[in-house]
Amino acid sequence: MADIINLRQARKAKARVQKAAEAAGNRVAFGAPKKAKTLAEARRSIEVARHEGHRLEGPDRAE
Repeated sequence: MADIINLRQARKAKARVQKAAEAAGNRVAFGAPKKAKTLAEARRSIEVARHEGHRLEGPDRAE
């Protein structure tokens, strides 16, 4: 025999799960403090500059 379910409770549970998934995504996207974001950006720019500094040809010479 089938179990009886309350549709209102099922809808609320489904909404709760969706909100939790959205919150987890937001924590990943917006959860880092500003100091950590600026530090990561500074490190990334230093790495790019260092990598570009080791080029044998300049960016204007595409040969």
